[in-house]
Order: sequence, then C-alpha cells, then structure tokens
Amino acid sequence: MSSCIKPNGTINLTRGDTFYAVVKLHNFYGDSVTLNELDKVRFALKESYDSCRPILVIDIPVDTMTLRIAPEDTKHLKYGSYVYDIEVTFTTGDIDTVIPRKTFNLLEEVL
Repeated sequence: MSSCIKPNGTINLTRGDTFYAVVKLHNFYGDSVTLNELDKVRFALKESYDSCRPILVIDIPVDTMTLRIAPEDTKHLKYGSYVYDIEVTFTTGDIDTVIPRKTFNLLEEVL
C-alpha cells in the first residue's frame, strides 16, 4: 500500500489512492469507548489550522468506525502537507476532538 499512519498520527497518502483506517476510541483510563448509532464521527482536512473551512470532510460510520478516503477525494488536491483532525459529536450535544492537530501528507504519484 502507498499509504500509512505513523506512530505520531501523521498520514502519508499518495494522491488519488484509496485510504482506510479504523478509528479506535479510548477513555482516560484506556478503556474502549462504544458510540451509539446516533453519535457522529467526522474527519476534516484543511490546508492549515488557520484556514476557515475544511477542504475535505468525511463522516465515519459509527457501526464500522472505518475512515475511507476515496481516490476522488484527493485527486484534485495539490501535493504537500495538510492538517486533519477527527471529532465526535455525541447525541448529548457534547463534542470531543479525539484526534487533534495531526499532519496529512499528500504525496506525488508517478502515473
């Protein structure tokens, strides 16, 4: 595969490739957190943290907790470094950024 997640949370992805990652949630004590079907999980990608709007937002299904970035999601983006986070919005209205401020590198493809 041409994509990977480094231990520090950095994602490297070749532009136009498919990316899959299972998101696992744990509480402060290290116990797994199970979401209910009405909670929302969202991946957001921005050019920088100062950018007003994300350039890509993907809802992560709660039943699988699998983030899928499709080829068409990145094929129009410039090569380079971006930033991402993953946020949970609970049915209670509480919001928790479970993966904050990580780097997303979009790499050049040869073909």
